Amino acid sequence: MKILFALALSAAFAANALAQTYPNRPIRLISPNPAGGANDVIGRIVAQKLGEVLGQQVVVDNRGGAGGTIGTEMAARAAPDGYTVFAASQSTITIAPHVYSKLSYDVLRDLVPVAMFAEVQNLLNTTPAFPVSAVKDLVALARAKPGAIKYASAGNGSASHFSGILFARAAGIEFLHVPYKGGAPALTAVMSGEADFNFGPMAATASLVKAGRLKAIAVSGSKRSPAFPNVPTVLESGVPGFVVIGWFGLMVPKGTPQAIVSRLHAATVKAVGSPDTRQQLTQIGADPAPNSPEEFARFVRQEHERYGKLIRDAGIKLE
Repeated sequence: MKILFALALSAAFAANALAQTYPNRPIRLISPNPAGGANDVIGRIVAQKLGEVLGQQVVVDNRGGAGGTIGTEMAARAAPDGYTVFAASQSTITIAPHVYSKLSYDVLRDLVPVAMFAEVQNLLNTTPAFPVSAVKDLVALARAKPGAIKYASAGNGSASHFSGILFARAAGIEFLHVPYKGGAPALTAVMSGEADFNFGPMAATASLVKAGRLKAIAVSGSKRSPAFPNVPTVLESGVPGFVVIGWFGLMVPKGTPQAIVSRLHAATVKAVGSPDTRQQLTQIGADPAPNSPEEFARFVRQEHERYGKLIRDAGIKLE
């Protein structure tokens, strides 16, 4: 008994010492998407403030491709020492595992939730030159030309891909899905006219809409966004049952010491809750939503299960 107590006491001292010395060098934040996408934009905003809070630089490392699975695998296989952390999202954690059949990792087993950054609506957007001004116009055009309207997504299995599928099913239309290697290339395709429309996370599309390079015709949530109060929801535009909200947060590889997880959680909550970070997130249409590791883990499991059922019902599967 005395030996066990001594070991427990020693472990407690070691954990306390670890928490006090961590971090003592820069931290790598893996973003499984190309630069310019919502995960990258939000990740960089939080990373800058997180670095200030921790006293060490947090460097964003973009590892895009394959619907975010390349970067996710890198994070899942990284050393669990707190110096490689992961910018997780709805796309990589709750969607990709159900549509890619040969993943070498398990997001629920190999990654540990730390804290959420924010929730984000998507903007249904087109170019100003595209001849639609409302959802009803897009639906009418798609019905007149089945399979001819081109929809750009951030890649097969991405959140924007899934948003497009849900929209098509809810509206009873068909379009041509054109996958790109990330959200930024998909938006570029829409702006250039290479594709006709897209569901882009507000965090990545808000500035482009305000600059007149994209035209927003609807938002994906259950209510209008304060960032675009004059833009209606898809739901109120006559498409029943369509509500999609994206989320972004911090995760670490399984096996990361609890003392480091607790340190990262406290720092993330402080970073996201700071007035300047909240302002930056709100300006791009993101709703800051920090929570506890337990709350985040519970949310992730619920979303993982919910999207799994939706994807199985839709019969979506990628190799």
